[in-house]
Amino acid sequence: MDRFLYLSMSGAKENLYAQAINNHNLANATTHGFRQALADAYTEPVSGPVYDSRDYVQVRDQAIDFSHGALQSTGRDLDIAIQGEGFIAVQAPDGGEAYTRAGNLHIDATGMLLTDRGLPVLGDGGPIAIPPNESLLIGRDGTITIRPLGSSPNALAAVDRIRLVDPDTKGLRRTDDGLIRAEDGQAPEADANVRVVTGMLETSNVNTVAALTRMIELSRTYETQIKMMSSANDIEKSHNRLLAIS
Repeated sequence: MDRFLYLSMSGAKENLYAQAINNHNLANATTHGFRQALADAYTEPVSGPVYDSRDYVQVRDQAIDFSHGALQSTGRDLDIAIQGEGFIAVQAPDGGEAYTRAGNLHIDATGMLLTDRGLPVLGDGGPIAIPPNESLLIGRDGTITIRPLGSSPNALAAVDRIRLVDPDTKGLRRTDDGLIRAEDGQAPEADANVRVVTGMLETSNVNTVAALTRMIELSRTYETQIKMMSSANDIEKSHNRLLAIS
């Protein structure tokens, strides 16, 4: 009877884990550039001193769905979206390099180009600093061109180029801070083939209807597993009563 009970228990436990991932995806349904997480469950035999007596449910590290979101027009000069594959390189709080598809950028009081989370955007030589300017343009290859203050309309100057990369997504993982990083810790080379479009932002790739449906399915499955645990307890009590009579 313990096999019945613990099998249901392990299923219910990992079901809660899948529900937490699904809820996290729903919470980020409106986060620009967000990539939804996937719960990957599998069965694993429990090894004993003689033979494997039963299988329990286990989960692997969260996988990431790298499918693209839709592009939204904003008309804002500092909003950019990746066209096709690729990522924008940013500096993580620990000083390392991380990657994002969220291109809603802004310039702070010191002239640093930052993401909406306040992370410095990386260029060819490190974090990008923007001098005071009359206008700013980000080219398709990530090159930032400005017209300096007080200069003539045709006096344009290239400041830096946003570091755009296209690493193999199989080697990427999402860390506890929510940032995507290279699993081996090695920063990929900048890719000249990655293109951006200005005045646009990429939406999250979370399908809210599918996520809500998934939430209902997980809730019903969890309830079934709890009922199985209750049934296992009732059957065990019946066995104990029969043994007491005998």
